[in-house]
Amino acid sequence: MKIGIQGIRIRRAVGVAVTTGAMLSTGALYAAPAQAAPVQAPVQAAAVPAIVAKGGYVMNNANGRTLYTKGGDTRRSTGSTTKIMTAKVVLAQKNLNLNSTVTIQKAYSDYIVSRTASSARLIVGDKVTVRQLLYGLMLPSGCDAAYALADKFGTGTTRSARVKSFIAKMNADAKKLGLKNTHFDSFDGIGNGKNYSTPRDLTKIASSAMKNATFRAIVKTKKYTAKTRTKTGGTRTMAPWTNTNTLLSSYSGTIGVKTGSGSTSKYCLVFAATRNGKTVIGTVLASSSAAQRERDAKKLLGYGFGKI
Repeated sequence: MKIGIQGIRIRRAVGVAVTTGAMLSTGALYAAPAQAAPVQAPVQAAAVPAIVAKGGYVMNNANGRTLYTKGGDTRRSTGSTTKIMTAKVVLAQKNLNLNSTVTIQKAYSDYIVSRTASSARLIVGDKVTVRQLLYGLMLPSGCDAAYALADKFGTGTTRSARVKSFIAKMNADAKKLGLKNTHFDSFDGIGNGKNYSTPRDLTKIASSAMKNATFRAIVKTKKYTAKTRTKTGGTRTMAPWTNTNTLLSSYSGTIGVKTGSGSTSKYCLVFAATRNGKTVIGTVLASSSAAQRERDAKKLLGYGFGKI
């Protein structure tokens, strides 16, 4: 009886071996195929934003890598974004004393009236420090402040000669930065047909200017109140200057830089923001409105941060 049971067991084992004989090959067992790994969906790249502005450019401020461009090298009128270079030239002066004063001339007032230009509302005869003029230049975009600075830091025996030499310094600085598509014929952006730059060039100018601590402090300031000296020796508390760059209040991490507008330039904005230790800087030129240039800039900032 035991022999029969063993025989049955042997026959069953042989049967199993025969049944699985297809798995034997040259004496080796054929391994069952491994289970396929689950297929993962590809990572979707952020969609390139569509902006209304005719020109746009964004770069990683740390290494200058381009993150976005739309007509980035097309020359356009720059409006008051020109004043970034105005401030940059002033702050580059040797032995600069920010507390030195400039007496406001009637010529500066006449200039803004004749051109219906943006103003810091400086009062003729007041003594205003260079520091205050820089705030008046960059926050309310004062063309009177720009004129005063050009007159102060240009060289020559006449105001006309001093202004001309100051603008020459602006162009020399652009050349030093290696910019081939930028030219200034004014100290404030109210040009005579030869005041132009590109989104890429303006971004590079702003990036260079942001290396200066005083410039950085000014362009991130939302509001500033200057106290000037009157011609009679008294103190005048100016009405507060509010920064025209509304991104400072509407986009977290914004650190600058400058707005611009005009009949030719339309609506422009050079912008910069820092998040998680990373800084994105860029420019939009020729947008359709002040509100739209801000929307364009926000799109480009979001896209830029998504790529660094």
